[in-house]
Amino acid sequence: MSIIDKIKFIKRAGQVNIAMMKIRLFIKPYCGWCHKAIRWLDDHDIQYEKIDVIADDAAFEEMVRLSGQEMAPVLEVDGKILADFGPEELPGFFERLKR
Repeated sequence: MSIIDKIKFIKRAGQVNIAMMKIRLFIKPYCGWCHKAIRWLDDHDIQYEKIDVIADDAAFEEMVRLSGQEMAPVLEVDGKILADFGPEELPGFFERLKR
């Protein structure tokens, strides 16, 4: 069973309810890694708020405050941060959230 299948199973079982988590993805519209992160989250039916840090200076400042750096994407899930990542890091990040 893949990590995503496990997350979906756990979600259905009510052990970890990803749908209840506050998930925000800070992006830059021209960022290829950001588009890959969006595609991964969408492909795995994970609901999130997409925040364009180029269009919103306050959002950019918040992203820097949360992550300690200016690179995108940055994912925040209930206060836990994954910064400047590729989509291959997302399964492990979500796995750690259920612990």
